[in-house]
Amino acid sequence: MTKVSLNNLAYKVFGAIIEVHRNLGPGLLESVYHKCMVEELKLRNINFQSEFKIPVTYKNINLEL
Repeated sequence: MTKVSLNNLAYKVFGAIIEVHRNLGPGLLESVYHKCMVEELKLRNINFQSEFKIPVTYKNINLEL
């Protein structure tokens, strides 16, 4: 990915973030913003991945988050 294409993508994603916040306002749960952001990215035809698991070890306990 070139610097120009990365900047263009960042511009589009920030636009989507602003649109979601403009419509919902502050103070809601993260899960609400997340679901709306997923829909906004789809509306803008921006490819993305959401909520994939990552391995974390906490106090010698293996967790999937």
